[in-house]
Amino acid sequence: MMSSATAEERARRKAERKLEKQRQAAQYDLPRSMRPSVATKTITIIVLVLVLIYFLFPIYWAIIASTKTPAQMTGSNGMWFAVPLDQLPDAIATNYSKLLGWTRGNFWRWVLNSLIYSGVSALVGTIVSVMAGYATAKFNFRGKNAAIGIIMACMLMPSALLTIPMYSIFHTLHLTNTMLSIIIPCCVSPFGFFLGRTYAQSSVPDELLEAARIDGASEARIFFTIVLRLLAPAMVTIFLFLFVATWNNFLLPLMMVSSDTLKPVTLGLYGMVSLATFTDRGALMMGALLGVLPVIVLFLGLQRYWQSGLAAGAVKG
Repeated sequence: MMSSATAEERARRKAERKLEKQRQAAQYDLPRSMRPSVATKTITIIVLVLVLIYFLFPIYWAIIASTKTPAQMTGSNGMWFAVPLDQLPDAIATNYSKLLGWTRGNFWRWVLNSLIYSGVSALVGTIVSVMAGYATAKFNFRGKNAAIGIIMACMLMPSALLTIPMYSIFHTLHLTNTMLSIIIPCCVSPFGFFLGRTYAQSSVPDELLEAARIDGASEARIFFTIVLRLLAPAMVTIFLFLFVATWNNFLLPLMMVSSDTLKPVTLGLYGMVSLATFTDRGALMMGALLGVLPVIVLFLGLQRYWQSGLAAGAVKG
């Protein structure tokens, strides 16, 4: 009797879970007239698979190439390892030691420099962007439209054009060949301002701000205790964009920094390749692969936040 009752209870719970899943699926199901055809679904899947291969193939090739010697780079199958799988640890260790030798032991210092440049710039730039975006979205002041127009126009200006004027300014201030010469310019983001303003307009209710002001909260307290929580998805997206942009920045460090101990990983690897005696492309690919790992880890760790931030302003309500 107990066994029969338990079996019936399990069957009932299973039926309830199945019914709940059907209700949830029906809630998000499209009308028949709006459902995509089988051909559309097939073409979409094929296109997405091709795009996935396009983006993942360089990483796959870098992994393969980072285990090869210069002779194996040209004399073996480019799509697979040149040594048996049981010998891969030795091949990786050999290229890693060559990488440290070519960089005179500075490789991980360059990676640390890139983390400092990108992390500090992204953190400060994110706060500045959401502050400016929130202020222009929720406050009225003289010259507001002109300021917004100027900032939006800055999005159309190539960053390379600003490098030489920035070098002149920092050279006059005696800040060249310092970390600040890279961090300060990278803290300003017109795109971050645009995204922060758009998200603040759609996600921060005016009624909530008025209620906080009636309760006696100051504007600073409202921003840091209420608004920042509402702008979290946009902040993660801005942080990632600024982090990657600073990490990949090459021209600005090339102009500002001359000391080996201050170079980011992009400039350091470029200097290694520029040596007249450099021939070891396997060590170069090892450095490129290790240099991009922090960005991959950051994207994977924050993907559930920045995906929602990318849709900022798409739906207003």
